[in-house]
Amino acid sequence: MFSPSYHRRDCAIKQEERQRKLDELPPSYFEACTDADDKVLDLPLSELVQCHSAGSLSTASILLAYGRKVVSAQKATNCLAGVMIQEALAQKIPTGTDHKGQRLTPLSGIPVSIKDCIDIEGYDTTLGYSSKVNHPASSSAAIVRLLHDAGAITHVKTTTPPGLIGLETSSDLFGRTSNPYNDKYVSGASTGGGGALLACRGSVIEIATDMGGSARMPAHFCGVYGMKSSVGRFPSWGALPPMPGLESIAVTCSPMSRRLDDLEQFWKRVVEMKPWDYDHTCVPLPWRPIDLQGKKLKFGVIWEDGIISPSPACRRALELVCDALENQGHEVLDFSPPSIAEGAGVFAPARKDEKFDPVILGIKSLMALPLWLKKFMAIVTRKWTGDEVWASMLETLHVKSPAEERSLVVSRDEYRAKWHSAWDADELDFVLTVPHPLPAIPAGTAEKVTLVSCGSMMIFNILDYVAGVLPVSFVDRQSDALPKDFMDSAEYKNMGMISKGAYSVYDAEAMHGLPVGVQVVGRRFEEEKVLQGMKIVEDALKVCGHKFIPREF
Repeated sequence: MFSPSYHRRDCAIKQEERQRKLDELPPSYFEACTDADDKVLDLPLSELVQCHSAGSLSTASILLAYGRKVVSAQKATNCLAGVMIQEALAQKIPTGTDHKGQRLTPLSGIPVSIKDCIDIEGYDTTLGYSSKVNHPASSSAAIVRLLHDAGAITHVKTTTPPGLIGLETSSDLFGRTSNPYNDKYVSGASTGGGGALLACRGSVIEIATDMGGSARMPAHFCGVYGMKSSVGRFPSWGALPPMPGLESIAVTCSPMSRRLDDLEQFWKRVVEMKPWDYDHTCVPLPWRPIDLQGKKLKFGVIWEDGIISPSPACRRALELVCDALENQGHEVLDFSPPSIAEGAGVFAPARKDEKFDPVILGIKSLMALPLWLKKFMAIVTRKWTGDEVWASMLETLHVKSPAEERSLVVSRDEYRAKWHSAWDADELDFVLTVPHPLPAIPAGTAEKVTLVSCGSMMIFNILDYVAGVLPVSFVDRQSDALPKDFMDSAEYKNMGMISKGAYSVYDAEAMHGLPVGVQVVGRRFEEEKVLQGMKIVEDALKVCGHKFIPREF
């Protein structure tokens, strides 16, 4: 009998370790939440810190409430990469005040989950790869050290797809993470584990990363909040990127949360901890309070990204936001930025029998084709289908020479300048877009939807703009259905190959009840302003009777 491959062996080892950590929890963790637990779970971040600091809530009681949700979330969605609850119970939280009398632990007692691409000393950082099993990190990432000094509780690590790139969080190492609202649908990627856990109330904050929407897509798909920072604003040293050494589009650590107020409080408290003392790549930029309440603001709306038109459900969410803002006296106008399709125009150590997201396999196969063949395919595509987006992809997806890489950076900077001018010309405060043209997609359909569908998120990584996603509504089987004759319509026939692939998975009847969000965008280093913009949007929706109420899990 042949022995199993190293890949399969290490997958089994990691899954057994995760299950053992769960089984070692006290029996009380496998019971349903009590009324007392629900009161703990309902506490906003600021109140939870206050109760824990005052001693009216112990670490054990907080972890019991959140631990029960962790256990049920894992059972429902398979969102965990690692369990550290027992270690968290023994964690010594600093106490006391500084010379000014301010508390030294501004995140005291806050459960924070960590995406499995961020180093925690003594634990594996797998990025979904079996080759990284049994290679524990020798030191913790900057954000983890800051969190521990601030009194936060790092209780679990969450799942990612292999290499952090894709539309679905699924790997041989941990299996598939499903959407809490419907297990036949994905939770997004690459922070799909964190998005699912938050929706299930298993954490207060998730530390995600984002290079092309990895924090925002799961927020959109799972009905939670996420905000991508500008490079250098949030501590990211010690978070492993999907493509090490890529400086043209950097990865940022970006927090996600269940509540917008919690997200803002977390951001404020992290920045007040002076993250530049923990991470040499952080800009020493203090927190800058901003108050936009009562001011008339100007929102530019991008309805189309030039690649895939928003589905009826996602368009309706964006329309709800625009109508609510106008009702509050804000100015909302159509914004026509430089081409998103133009702007959006390497793998980690994998083993030979390791499965990848079909999106990654497709890109890898396309890059392997000779350039002359791809250029010929592009000519044929333009002539016979008129699909400019796909033709451009064929021409540009190849391994670049150093000179071509430098040329792309020059083009990126020129593109950023065009956006800056367009934003200034319309005198915008914020830009609004759909985060993704679809709600959560069915499991196993990523190859049809393709990574190109993420253009409305990726573009703000290229620009290094701040972008936040908040939940707005749910898919409605009646309001969001496509016309019965849609596939025979001129609109569908005029779509390119990429759009047709995406629309082939859209089904409002089957997607009924899935969350949909909207993206609020500001410019570089405007984290405080974007959080306020998200709050203005949420308050406007509430006044208009469209408050988002998540399902309780």
